[in-house]
Amino acid sequence: MAAAQDFVRELDGMVAARLDALRAAALSSEPAPELGVKELLASALKKELEASEEAAMWMARETDVDVKLALARQCGDEAKHYRLIEQRLRELGADPSKMQPLSEGYSPMYAFLAALETTVERVAAGPFAREALAKVTNQVFIEFCESRQDHATARLYRDVIQPDEAHHHEMGRRLLERFAVTEEDQKRARRAVDRTLEIASELQELVRLKKGIARAPGC
Repeated sequence: MAAAQDFVRELDGMVAARLDALRAAALSSEPAPELGVKELLASALKKELEASEEAAMWMARETDVDVKLALARQCGDEAKHYRLIEQRLRELGADPSKMQPLSEGYSPMYAFLAALETTVERVAAGPFAREALAKVTNQVFIEFCESRQDHATARLYRDVIQPDEAHHHEMGRRLLERFAVTEEDQKRARRAVDRTLEIASELQELVRLKKGIARAPGC
């Protein structure tokens, strides 16, 4: 069994390799012709809402104060992102009040994360893996916004949302070093990370094929 810090470094390498593949897949397709920055930005509302709710749900189930407060910070950040995206959509001429992000129900990612039962799995799948994924997908979206000359949306993600996602990921990394200390916990963490990235890949391909969505932001 690896020491916790060595284990987390191993996970870093695994996640980096998987994210490289996800980034390449994201860049391999253009959004459908009718989808611009505004439409891709609107697709992020559901992700932000789910991420905020997940953190709130986990917070209520945790007993460790540090974990509770870390999740409280994440919950608040994701809710803040939702409001900032709403504001930017209004500036782009959209009416967020007419949007129903959960009209089609919760995503498979939400269902998987909500069902996790242990702290180490939640930390590994959520703050550690999903937020690392968000940094990559958001960067792809930033580059798309710049290519469309939408510098304001790019700036929102680059200057506000991305630093929050980086904080969440580092928070997850620190907590993993605390909780992934036994062989069984390390197995749980590895499985949770692997499945999170697997679902992300499946969803990325699904929305591309069904809705023409590509290069959309994360959460």
